[in-house]
Amino acid sequence: MSKTLTRLGCALLGAALAVYTLPAFAKDIVLGASVQLTGSSANTGRYYRDAYEFAIDKINEKGGVKVGDKQEKLALKLYDNQSNVNLSVRQYVQLVSQDKVDLLLGPFASNFALADSAISEKYKIPMVQGGGASDQIFSRGFKYIFGTLAPASNYFGSTVEMLTKLDPKPSKVALLYADDAFDVSVAKGTRPLLKKAGLTIAMDERYTSNASDFNSLLSQIKNANVDAVLVAGHETEILNFIRQAKSLAVAPKMYSFTVGVPSADFRKALGKDADYAFGMTAWLPSPKLKDKWFGDAEQFAKAYKAKFGYDPDYHAASGVADVEAVVEAIEAAGSTDHEKVRDAIAKLNFPSLYGTIAFAENGQIDLAQTVIQVQDEKLVPVYDANGFVEKPKYPMPAWNAR
Repeated sequence: MSKTLTRLGCALLGAALAVYTLPAFAKDIVLGASVQLTGSSANTGRYYRDAYEFAIDKINEKGGVKVGDKQEKLALKLYDNQSNVNLSVRQYVQLVSQDKVDLLLGPFASNFALADSAISEKYKIPMVQGGGASDQIFSRGFKYIFGTLAPASNYFGSTVEMLTKLDPKPSKVALLYADDAFDVSVAKGTRPLLKKAGLTIAMDERYTSNASDFNSLLSQIKNANVDAVLVAGHETEILNFIRQAKSLAVAPKMYSFTVGVPSADFRKALGKDADYAFGMTAWLPSPKLKDKWFGDAEQFAKAYKAKFGYDPDYHAASGVADVEAVVEAIEAAGSTDHEKVRDAIAKLNFPSLYGTIAFAENGQIDLAQTVIQVQDEKLVPVYDANGFVEKPKYPMPAWNAR
């Protein structure tokens, strides 16, 4: 029986329903996390639960973690924050002050990581997370928060570079973004990139998170004769946006989204209506990404799908990298002492199935985004740091001409 704590039950944490795991063995190194297993963000939260458990199982199969001259196993203590930030914060307090976990893994989403990292900083216990990319998380001078997602401010960096090389080159761009920490950071970083590229920002509109009605914004896009639309939002919002764009027959030369496009569930939900949509990802399951636990990223992706029944995307890969970073740091420190592990994390530089893990001084890594596009209901990489990978389908045809 695996020592990963996989059986989840329900218990009251104060007045809130929480998910908890079986007790760890006395000598296990316990990693604690709160993720979205229910509520509005559960579809993405599952990537982190599954990635954490998968990585811990694999590392334990390989013998566990070498701490000095001892070999120890990993265990996971996991709570369901029900997609509620306040509950997530209380659960991280519980993990540190009552459960006495050794180290922390993070939640999904920047607003959660922004709040929860205050707990890791207060108690001086390292948190490695691959769910929050907002620049705000890493601009506060905190010493105990580390992130494996690239800065939100540069999410559209590769996309903007690609825009300048498309034929015909788009000139008028609409920038739409939700009002949460991640999407605000995306917009803040994208504006100067667009201006530097010589592109006109014809629309710069902020909308309420979890918005379901985009008819007004789509009408503005149509009336402004916009060429390209860049949207920083959440997957449900993007689904609504595309469905309403079809309904209103709004088809500029291209759409690009920060989320959704890499997800098989997203493409399945839209079917052929997902075609032509651009997105970005910091990770693709390439055999070139070697890993001492899984072999390489391609092998990992196959094993992950066989175990969980769905394809991993960059959320899952970053979640696995979080666990691997903690393990590498423990082994380098020869201890689970919080201060020693924290210093070891800051010095990491190792290859993983996700890419090279090496944190900048602010605690964040910066992996270049690959521009991807849905073509004939399949995901195709079209542009990366070296230029065009495959030919993009551009301009996007009118909805009734597909």
